[in-house]
Amino acid sequence: MSSRVDTREVIIVGSGAAGLTAAIYTGRANMSPLLFEGSQPGGQLTITTEVENYPGFEDAIMGPDLMKRMRAQAARFGTEIIPHPVESVNLRLKPVEVVANGVRYTAKSLIIATGAEAKLLGLVSEAKLMGHGVSACATCDGFFFKNQRVIVVGGGDTAMEEAQFLTKFASGVTIVHRREELRASKIMQDRAFANPKISFIWDSIVEEVLGPEGKVTGVRLRNLKSDVVRVLEAEG
Repeated sequence: MSSRVDTREVIIVGSGAAGLTAAIYTGRANMSPLLFEGSQPGGQLTITTEVENYPGFEDAIMGPDLMKRMRAQAARFGTEIIPHPVESVNLRLKPVEVVANGVRYTAKSLIIATGAEAKLLGLVSEAKLMGHGVSACATCDGFFFKNQRVIVVGGGDTAMEEAQFLTKFASGVTIVHRREELRASKIMQDRAFANPKISFIWDSIVEEVLGPEGKVTGVRLRNLKSDVVRVLEAEG
């Protein structure tokens, strides 16, 4: 690690909407913020299609476009953006110490805006078949499922949005949810229920992703109420 110490007024960890907003505000306050992009520059909105609930865009805006605008705005107000993830943070020191790419940085203030990432099932078979039919990004991989059957696991807004997007390519999308009702917002539920390409399997979990020849062929489901196990065929 380099012995060089780079001292800043404020350091921001994370480059999603929260991190860039913090950069815009601190930049306008002449605090010369230093922002670390992390492993997914722009955050989860970069893999989102239409963003309909961001103020000022009545006709929606694509997630990547929104993040591109926010990044440019942060840079305009003097934010220095570092394309490296943070390796360590020491909050016990005053000023706070941050290490990234072998360089030590110190700052009076640290804003942590690391956000979230895709929630996986945690199955061995899921990890084994990741990229071979298993995906956590419909906008990234949807095209590869053209005219194929696809399963989406989950009951929140993200699951509904991914399912809706996949219907542009897939022959059919089945949403598997562990409960008997969705957690998604009403408008997202209504859209999913109204889509003729989307079907639902309730009260069920995925026990295993099937792919004996290295490519997804389906999943093994267990109904949490009846304990009945079944196989649902799909290509993704």
